[in-house]
Amino acid sequence: MCSAVFAAPVRLVEQTPVLITNAAPGVILVDFGQVAFGNLRLTPPANSTNVMTIHFGEAFAAGRINRQPPGSVRYAKTKVTLAGQNTMVVAPPADKRNTEQISAKHPPAVRTPPEWGVLTPFRWVEIENWPGELRPENISRQAAFAAAWDDNAASFHCSNGVLDRIWELCRYSIKATTFAGVYVDGDRERIAYEADGYLTQLGQYYCDHDVQMARDTFDRLLKHPHFSADWVMHMVFIAHADWMRTGDTAWLAARYEALKSKLMLDHVGPDGLLAVEVAQGNADCIVDWPPTERDHFVKTPVNTVINAFHLRSLTLMAELARALGKEAEAADYEAKERAANAAFQEKLFDAARGVYRDGVGTDHCSFHASMFPLAFGLVPAEHHASVTNFVFSRGMVCSVYAAQYFMESLFQNGEDKLALALMTAPNDRSWRHMVESGTTITWEAWDQKYKPNQDWNHAWGAAPANLLPRFVIGAQPLAPGWRRALIRPCPGDLQFADGKIPTPRGPVLVSWKNEANFVLSLTLPEGMAAHLELPATEQSRGVLINGDSVRAHRSGSRWILDEDVSGKVIVNVE
Repeated sequence: MCSAVFAAPVRLVEQTPVLITNAAPGVILVDFGQVAFGNLRLTPPANSTNVMTIHFGEAFAAGRINRQPPGSVRYAKTKVTLAGQNTMVVAPPADKRNTEQISAKHPPAVRTPPEWGVLTPFRWVEIENWPGELRPENISRQAAFAAAWDDNAASFHCSNGVLDRIWELCRYSIKATTFAGVYVDGDRERIAYEADGYLTQLGQYYCDHDVQMARDTFDRLLKHPHFSADWVMHMVFIAHADWMRTGDTAWLAARYEALKSKLMLDHVGPDGLLAVEVAQGNADCIVDWPPTERDHFVKTPVNTVINAFHLRSLTLMAELARALGKEAEAADYEAKERAANAAFQEKLFDAARGVYRDGVGTDHCSFHASMFPLAFGLVPAEHHASVTNFVFSRGMVCSVYAAQYFMESLFQNGEDKLALALMTAPNDRSWRHMVESGTTITWEAWDQKYKPNQDWNHAWGAAPANLLPRFVIGAQPLAPGWRRALIRPCPGDLQFADGKIPTPRGPVLVSWKNEANFVLSLTLPEGMAAHLELPATEQSRGVLINGDSVRAHRSGSRWILDEDVSGKVIVNVE
């Protein structure tokens, strides 16, 4: 990489090729190693007057750029006439769809700085009729990334090499899709959506230091919201995640009143449950995307998925209100949640089958109707076994979007082995499938056959970027601004793992071994304490810190330390 051109919060970085070969007589193939959003900077030989054709591509087939790729996978070409220039920028034609500003169907696309020229996602370039030999100094890619991105901010490594490759694919996917300055849905539309924004925010928090891009995305979504209720309520999730990350109540206070509308309380009935339109309209419910990934979910006005989001949003909003000193409003949100939760359990749980129905007015019980309540901690103890048995027995019957929540439900409920097995499953519904496909940015769907128009540069497919450090390494904030952390490793069947997690107070360093005994090495930055919940075997008797026995109590398959730790510690479960 060479010099960078800035247009805050994004920069153009010049990248040299990793390989230049002759693809055919008169055709030079250039490989940049990974897909990035950018264009080319060429320095042709002096006095050249050739007319060249340049091809840009994301997909590769039979040793050449795939000029008829599937769906929204990118291919573009342009002609260039050399006229003795020393240096020139070469870009493909603009795409009307992802630059459109006025449409009755969707918000305006996010534009990149016009002075940069058109950006497109590509890895390979083919050049026809280049004058003489193409050398690395003749060509570079101007690739757009978040200006503050730090490749050394985070790390993940474990005993499973496939998981290591999955994490790196997902980490780079978050980085590469920061090209627009706010989180967008990929290259097909370049539009900010609430669900995409939240999942990408979680990924960036665990891979990088920056919080401003998530905030800029939030502000854009206030101006250009989506119509679906479950997407809209992700705004509460985004604001809460920002507060937990930063502890900044000033940013929150300036947006708190606008956030209230995202609860959609005007759609709440006397029982406290949220009712939405079942046709496309101002309060629809997406459930999952594409629609074929909904496990035949039956939409009803009062449905389980949207009300799971409703209950979770009320809980999070109460916490935000209390953080701003609005005790009466916090108490009101909590009272609304209690009333709605009682109706939720009464009207949406099917006691005979031990799972949740899709909604009031249908007996259909989809995966999603039980998975979202489980992920949001809404399942009462007396129904926990039947709901988890149903959800976990179904496998990956959701999209890459809903998989974020499905994986959370697995890790939170002691099914880390199953979570890791599904991530690395040798089928076409896993992140292993993406890795083995050769892609360098995650996809919008599990495979082309599940969404024929999908793009190959979708950050919402990068959930392991946050899941692996949050749950396998086991580091999460317990208090706003990471004043207090939760260290709760979920080792599954891994023998070891280590990671570096960026926080506003400095990096959290975690390394653990899962052999005869569980051994954890933890380094916390100054000003941070941590609560530890560690894996316990049937034979384990207690916990040592730096060789000394400490007070801990056993809860199920965990040793819970009675007191927080700080600084650098070595913890042994014996």
